[in-house]
Amino acid sequence: MSNRMLQLTDALYDYMHAVSLREPEVLIRLRAETAKHPRGGMQISPEQGQLMRLLIELLGVKRIIEIGVFTGYSSLSMALALPPDGRLIACDVSEEFTAIARRYWRDAGVDGRIDLRLAPAVETLDRLLADGADGSFDMAFIDADKENYDAYFEKCLTLLRPGGLLLVDNVLWSGRVIKADDKTADTEAIRALNRKLHADARISMCMLPIGDGLTLARKRP
Repeated sequence: MSNRMLQLTDALYDYMHAVSLREPEVLIRLRAETAKHPRGGMQISPEQGQLMRLLIELLGVKRIIEIGVFTGYSSLSMALALPPDGRLIACDVSEEFTAIARRYWRDAGVDGRIDLRLAPAVETLDRLLADGADGSFDMAFIDADKENYDAYFEKCLTLLRPGGLLLVDNVLWSGRVIKADDKTADTEAIRALNRKLHADARISMCMLPIGDGLTLARKRP
């Protein structure tokens, strides 16, 4: 019995994967390739991808916005859980990184479910709002430049339907959020958003110590 999160040793983490992780082969290959990338640490953990797939199934999600694609592990994880008529709008600015993502989306046969928009995410979100898409998405996932997290949150919340789910990644920021001497813009932005979401009456929320910290926020009706 424990009244707090267990400390995961490497052995216990490996055991958790051995008895719970169901990772499709295409995701295993993408994760292995990304691990060799100079910025491979930006990829979400496989158990987080599995959690996101489960949430999509539980909520009957059909329309998703993703802010930050990198090599496409999170996009692919979510697209695999979508129904055939589901759609994911994936926002990124890097042709180089997303070229890897496109290759694996095609391999998995889900490229038709993913609409990649190569532009600053704020512009893409503003365009969706201008086109009248507010309240039309079931889920949003934010995992991009931290200084814009607040803007992404506000715009995604508007685009979500009542009862829709918003996921914010990196909310524990490798522990830097509690280091008083860390005054960098990224760390301050995450601290500010964490405080804001904790007090925001527009959502129900829960922060989970999975990966680098993941906050789940449900848009209240």
